[in-house]
Amino acid sequence: MQRYNMFNQIHKGLRVLLYDTATMVQHTDFWNVEEAAETISRIRDVIFFFEKHAHSEDNFVFPAIKTYEPSVADAFEQEHVKDHELGEALAAALTAYETAPVITGKAALASPISRSFTRFMVFNLEHMALEEEVLNPILWRYYSDEELGGITGQIVAKLPPSIIAQSNKWMLRGLNVPEITGWLKQVEAATPEFIYLSLLDCAKEELAEQRFRQVMKGLGKTAAILTNP
Repeated sequence: MQRYNMFNQIHKGLRVLLYDTATMVQHTDFWNVEEAAETISRIRDVIFFFEKHAHSEDNFVFPAIKTYEPSVADAFEQEHVKDHELGEALAAALTAYETAPVITGKAALASPISRSFTRFMVFNLEHMALEEEVLNPILWRYYSDEELGGITGQIVAKLPPSIIAQSNKWMLRGLNVPEITGWLKQVEAATPEFIYLSLLDCAKEELAEQRFRQVMKGLGKTAAILTNP
């Protein structure tokens, strides 16, 4: 039986956020201050989202691990310390670009920004994979799917609507069609209608037309059905 994987959905969203931002960084002409400002804003969003994600795990996931496997929880908490340090170094590189007095000085900082982002991305990709490989079996050993779903619910309940909306966007971009369909069915069954319709609107906006049609087919609806007007 397939167990509840509390990491799958959010990690897929965070991965696609990293992939998309990495492409954005590579495409940016840092001699163009306006173009660079857009990329810098996105990178700051990446740092923010990973900080929020780490905070949620520190306060809800790792305590569940620590009850039974304290040394494992401690090791992953230290990983988050390293992640925070990499985020601070990346943020410092962005600030150095923004405060450089001349365009030649700014352009010279393109490579440091790219290298710092790459280090941040590689660390987090490996960290998320390690969480799924190591922590999931521990959680499955000691907790039921209902209990794990309850932990996810506690995390979501603490997030402001703006963060949830942005997270939904990246998760929709990162999940496959059956995962999106299952998610929508779950939301439809467990939440007020306006929340379901809002997520369906987000799916219509974020997904390619063919993927959206596949999702609607999986829901037993047609793509012509509109959600909120």
